[in-house]
Amino acid sequence: MEYQTIKLNDSEGVATLTLNRPDKRNAISYELIDELLRALDDVKNSSAQVLIVTGSGKAFCSGIDLDNLRALTGRSPEQNLEDSKKMASLFRSLYDFPKPTIAAVNGAAVAGGTGLATLCDFTLAVPEAKFGYTEVRIGFVPAIVSTFLLRQVGEKIARDLLLTGRLFDASEALRIGLINELVPAEKLLDRARELAAQLMENSPASLAYTKRLLSEHARAELDSQIETAVRENAGIRATADFREGVSSFLEKRKPKWTGK
Repeated sequence: MEYQTIKLNDSEGVATLTLNRPDKRNAISYELIDELLRALDDVKNSSAQVLIVTGSGKAFCSGIDLDNLRALTGRSPEQNLEDSKKMASLFRSLYDFPKPTIAAVNGAAVAGGTGLATLCDFTLAVPEAKFGYTEVRIGFVPAIVSTFLLRQVGEKIARDLLLTGRLFDASEALRIGLINELVPAEKLLDRARELAAQLMENSPASLAYTKRLLSEHARAELDSQIETAVRENAGIRATADFREGVSSFLEKRKPKWTGK
């Protein structure tokens, strides 16, 4: 299947999905979301046993595409709700993916990019990688990613990362348990393939059953929390602070918040 914003390769049982918008720092666009969902289905139905997700160029994924961000302020409530549902579907599809997944984070992974990087079963990152749930800095709300982050690092750390919107480095991400390993850039994909080979020594059926078990443990709670998160994600877009946050970000000026 042809893709415009990603590359998908399959070799020796390992599918490698590469975000391929290097000129946009692999930013998340509507087209990218659609293609990622299609690619996940393709890999799920293929003979590949493990999925590696990485980025082309210097970034893993820099968050939402600026053109899409600019358009958000003009979308209807119904469109905002559908946008939120689509993003939730992408994150949930990656979280519940039936085959082992490995993120090879080659650079910055910000906002939704942090979500993509950390929802894989294993997250390997170069020491130079930066992470951050920066949504509050532009009047947005990190609603959907917060659902998963709470499970990964606990409430106290999640509150710090989500409420400050600060960027943090790969060493801190390792310390708080968001990533598994730091790997030099020149060895990143080799290490990801080495880990994939290790996983493929195990029973594919056992891996699938184990992943399904883990998903089922979380399903009821995630269903309820994501439903709420989708509403909050869509609702914030109707606020004056969101419109100001987007405008100030695009105009590269300090926002003038009103709290409305």
